Amino acid sequence: MPKYDYDLFAIGAGSGGVRACRMAAVTGARVAVAEERYLGGTCVNVGCIPKKLFVYAAHFAEDFKDTAGFGWTVGAQTFDWPHLIANKNKEISRLNGIYDRLLKNAGVEVFDGHAVLEDAHTVKIGEKTYTAETILVATGGWPFVPDIPGKEHAITSNEAFYLDDMPRRVIVVGGGYIAVEFAGIFNGLGAEVTQVYRGPLFLRGFDEDVRGFLSGEMSKKGVDLRFDTDIARIEKVADGLRAVFNDGSELTTDCIMYATGRKPLTADIGLEAAGIALADNGAIKVDDYFQTSVANIYAIGDVIDRIALTPVAIAEGMALVKTLFGGVPTKVDYADVPSAVFSQPSVGSVGLTEAQSREKYGSVDIYTSDFSALKNTLSGNDERTFMKLIVDRASDRVVGVHMVGPDAGEIIQGIAIAVKCGATKAQFDATVGVHPSAAEEFVTMREPVVEPLPDPKQAVAE
Repeated sequence: MPKYDYDLFAIGAGSGGVRACRMAAVTGARVAVAEERYLGGTCVNVGCIPKKLFVYAAHFAEDFKDTAGFGWTVGAQTFDWPHLIANKNKEISRLNGIYDRLLKNAGVEVFDGHAVLEDAHTVKIGEKTYTAETILVATGGWPFVPDIPGKEHAITSNEAFYLDDMPRRVIVVGGGYIAVEFAGIFNGLGAEVTQVYRGPLFLRGFDEDVRGFLSGEMSKKGVDLRFDTDIARIEKVADGLRAVFNDGSELTTDCIMYATGRKPLTADIGLEAAGIALADNGAIKVDDYFQTSVANIYAIGDVIDRIALTPVAIAEGMALVKTLFGGVPTKVDYADVPSAVFSQPSVGSVGLTEAQSREKYGSVDIYTSDFSALKNTLSGNDERTFMKLIVDRASDRVVGVHMVGPDAGEIIQGIAIAVKCGATKAQFDATVGVHPSAAEEFVTMREPVVEPLPDPKQAVAE
């Protein structure tokens, strides 16, 4: 008789947990997973999927305007927020069902409830306990709202996906990709949007040229960007909510949405009882093979706070199964992971930023292109596209590629393959472009940006 009820018990059925459970079950392992909210985790329910659907919805207003230059006459447009929410909910429900069937068809037992570790091998759900040889924690993250007076009046992205009515005035607080994306969403749907960020420029960690270019494009589209600004308190007033900023100024709005980061969801699941070590930010500490400080307990996904992206969590889940059930110890390569920000216009990025490249390689060549897409010659849209290549001068290898413009995420996925394979600038140049397309700019940029000569006075001073 087996010593434990299961070979693997996962807490959390998000992208990483589901993939790990399914693949482990395929090997013949006895697998169970507990989920207290919704199958598919953040991405499917309150993240990537509904967010991208909202982005599509928001972009139609601009698309309607663009049609006139191509001979189309579009009648009066109206937008029905409840209709969008209902259709979004229907799609999410469909995906929840798919995840449920995928797990169960693979032989995974699914528990609906809050799971708590009682010890290194025991999980409690309600009044019942279950034992497992190996336990996987994949509980993800949760939005964080700073502790300011009136915080109870604010919402996060979680609630934004389920608002009964669309607010006509919105303040979005934060400078990460979620804040940038929702500022574009609400703006595109017709709201008056103010984005507030405490730093000098949003999207910290992205290339400086990308950050600056996107801020200009968003401002042109009507988003009121307020950098070096933060909310000191929120007050409920007769006509909405009043945000009082740290400089004493005020702004009345209908909705204040905080997108100021997400924290690993590690509270109240018994990690202390099991003896699992946590980092200062609450993330679970793991080694290269996702093993925690307790030998038989592992963790993957946003809860370990490495790269909080769905495909990364899936890759971690696959690596874990190969290690535990495939007999092949497997790490995840976090280098050159591509990413996209579905802002308006969108951002695509892979590899190093210019600052990172200069720090790592010293001498680099920078290639940039800033242009108006062919479509805009007839549409009259003043949106521009920006592209950037960063090349290690010594090896000629392309070490960073960045784009701001339509379909940036789609384009950067293909470019990411070349970067991952170590393609050189000469190989980019030897590639025939697809014409006419924006993407061809990546293989037609021939002259590097001329770097300014060093200031002789500065050199003497140094």
